[in-house]
Amino acid sequence: MSKPSVKLTHFDAHGQAHMVDVGAKAETHRVARACGHILMQTATLKAIQAGNHKKGDVLGIARIAAIQAAKRTSELIPLSHPIPITKISVAFETKTRPARVLCHATVETVGRTGVEMEALTAVSAALLTIYDMCKAIDRGMRLTDIRLMEKRGGKSGHWIAE
Repeated sequence: MSKPSVKLTHFDAHGQAHMVDVGAKAETHRVARACGHILMQTATLKAIQAGNHKKGDVLGIARIAAIQAAKRTSELIPLSHPIPITKISVAFETKTRPARVLCHATVETVGRTGVEMEALTAVSAALLTIYDMCKAIDRGMRLTDIRLMEKRGGKSGHWIAE
């Protein structure tokens, strides 16, 4: 496997980690969409869908966790910038074969750097919250396929996952 020719921006000329200087970048409208899912037993999914989980509305609480996490990404990811988020939307889909909950998060800002990390953090927190709320009935749940689906804005333009 060949080495990538792209320079990693979070390292200086001496190989030391640093926060990227975005001061000279233009403020643009930026959007990132991420997704992921959590696999579970059929009974666990049925409890979530019925809304009768003893801890409450699993997906409603997971949505709030996702929003909170996106807003606090710079506190969790060491070299990310605090970003003034203008919009966050989180949606869930349930699927029966295999039993799972899909999470989609879209984060927007007008700023000098993108919101990819915020969207990925939102999805991760939502799925972790589902796990936390349902672990008493299903410790074997698996978070999987968390990934960036699309990003728009900035110098690098529009990117969509294959």
